[in-house]
Amino acid sequence: MYKLIALSGLLSGLLLSSSVFAEVPSRILFGSCSHQDKEMPIFKSIIQDQPEVFVFLGDNVYGDTEDMSELKQKYKKLGANSGFKNLKEQAELIAIWDDHDYGANDAGKNYPEKEASRQIMLDFWEEPENSPRRTREHGIYTSYTYGEGEESIHVILPDLRWNRDDIAHVTRSEYSNERAPKNMGPYIPDNTNSATMIGEKQWEWLEKELQKPGRIKVIGSSLQLLADFTGWESWANFPADRQRLFDLIKKHEVNGVILISGDTHWGEVSYYDENLDYPLWEVTSSGLTQEWKNVSPNKHRVGQPISTVNYGALDVDWEKQDPVITLGLYDETGDVVNEHRFRLSTLEPYD
Repeated sequence: MYKLIALSGLLSGLLLSSSVFAEVPSRILFGSCSHQDKEMPIFKSIIQDQPEVFVFLGDNVYGDTEDMSELKQKYKKLGANSGFKNLKEQAELIAIWDDHDYGANDAGKNYPEKEASRQIMLDFWEEPENSPRRTREHGIYTSYTYGEGEESIHVILPDLRWNRDDIAHVTRSEYSNERAPKNMGPYIPDNTNSATMIGEKQWEWLEKELQKPGRIKVIGSSLQLLADFTGWESWANFPADRQRLFDLIKKHEVNGVILISGDTHWGEVSYYDENLDYPLWEVTSSGLTQEWKNVSPNKHRVGQPISTVNYGALDVDWEKQDPVITLGLYDETGDVVNEHRFRLSTLEPYD
């Protein structure tokens, strides 16, 4: 378990806005979409894989309710799962929510119980009582820094629910006749450049986070980021948001960005190098219990997708002078489904 260090001389507000850990992990595992009513045998393989940190990327329970007593019971059921308890004993657990643990399918800023849901979620994940995540007006976004200097990882977890504008969708008949046969969803991308998932206050925070120290910057997104428009929830529904992130990476010359995501109920690896100074990799891992056989098209996909339960991994070999990164997807038994290995220097074009 990683030890949180309190650095003397830092303002208490700074310490609370992001957690700083003394040691850098070499193995971070992650996943999403764990239905509390289902068996979770995949936790056995995850534990055998010996993660130092595990990132829960959303839909960590399937709440889908405005009854907060019911939501509490669903979290309690996840907490009682033996695999979850064993993982909690072994690894540092960090989490962000998506729609189902936020409170409703595909919900955004107008979900009426989001304040109460926030407190229940943060109680479950044992967030300190004085954490800004509990009172901040613009969501539960947060970050974690592991290690320092040349051996450091900065994990950034934006909140894609609290501020998210409504999404337009096609008619039911258009979805059935035109979208569904192509394994596409019902939503329409916003091309006005005005709609957002993030909100301006969170954008200010995210821009500052991108400029903080951290040789590797892991952005943990509850929704897919690199996949082009599929009609399902993703950053592609908000093209202005996605382009703004790309622009900030270039503007501030941010090295070492790697993306991890969930939500889809299938797993895949994406590779994107359009109008960027270095390629972006994204590992989408979904789900820990949930499966979806009709995998949507993704021209940025590399290797094969997986439509059964899966988890993702980010490994860093810090022993090498130029650290070697391995990104992978693994099935319920822990076998490799899709794995890619490259030097960290390929993500470091900026001096």
